Amino acid sequence: MSPALTIRPYSEGALSQAAAKLRAGELVAFPTETVYGLGADATNADAVAGIYAAKKRPSFNPLISHFPDRDSAAKHAKFDARADKLAEAFWPGALTLVLPRNADSDVCDLVTAGLPSIAVRVPAHPMARELLRAVGRPVAAPSANRSGKISPTTAGHVAGSLGDAIGMILDGGPCGVGLESTVIDLTTDRVVMLRPGGVTADQVSKLLGTEVIMAESDDTAPKSPGMLTSHYAPGLPVRLEATNADPAKHGHEVLLGFGDCNTKGFDAVLWLSKTGDDIEAAANLFAKLHEADQSHFAGIAIAPIPDHGLGIAINDRLKRASAPRAPHDGK
Repeated sequence: MSPALTIRPYSEGALSQAAAKLRAGELVAFPTETVYGLGADATNADAVAGIYAAKKRPSFNPLISHFPDRDSAAKHAKFDARADKLAEAFWPGALTLVLPRNADSDVCDLVTAGLPSIAVRVPAHPMARELLRAVGRPVAAPSANRSGKISPTTAGHVAGSLGDAIGMILDGGPCGVGLESTVIDLTTDRVVMLRPGGVTADQVSKLLGTEVIMAESDDTAPKSPGMLTSHYAPGLPVRLEATNADPAKHGHEVLLGFGDCNTKGFDAVLWLSKTGDDIEAAANLFAKLHEADQSHFAGIAIAPIPDHGLGIAINDRLKRASAPRAPHDGK
């Protein structure tokens, strides 16, 4: 039985309490600039097992280890010249690097799903980095929601999804970016984007002077989070590229609007961005999906979003949200 849930706004006392809980093997949800993470001591297999249990997450799906700085991450992952360039350019920030794991790393195998690689990130959120420094150990932290469901961008989203399974949420207000980090695999000579995010393929390609290959979905042995075909899924069915209301829904769809889209015939309209701003849309995406996922609607329609810039990452999340639900997605 989980202890009664405590939600604590940022303070030195709250941060100290959260760090102590993590060091003691407990789970703590905390904010990053992307989404809220469900943290556990990455060196404690029992604590990490608690993440999988709380999220109902398949154990073949690896986790990202979070660090306060590059040097801390380098104690567990092998950095080559490419990794150093990317870290210098985009850390702290919304970029995860999948690198060969150091032989002496004490991050437990459950975090890496038994792979010889490790996914590492230095978040930009000041509260997250302060917490990581206070813990003094790698912190494994997937999104703080049930596996396969909509990612959380507020403490309330976390409480609604995981409130019966965790003891503490460190409340840092709404997340600024709103989409999970870009994941780049550097374990081979190729540069592979496993998950698109705020750092684009064009930015990575320009910095490294090489092609960035886009990975396919992987439902059996993913190398990073966010690669399952069905993910980020609300309870209602999701319809993409909606230019008109679906007559079969008899006007009971809710539209997530973007830019100059057709809003006629929908029961309600929730705006990702009225001006067609992809940064604003990314920040609003998961919050609006949470808001739209209500039983009095018959479905969620998504207005077309151009597939360039941050729109690539937004469309990636929406395609997974609309995919047929897999047996392990928590449905």
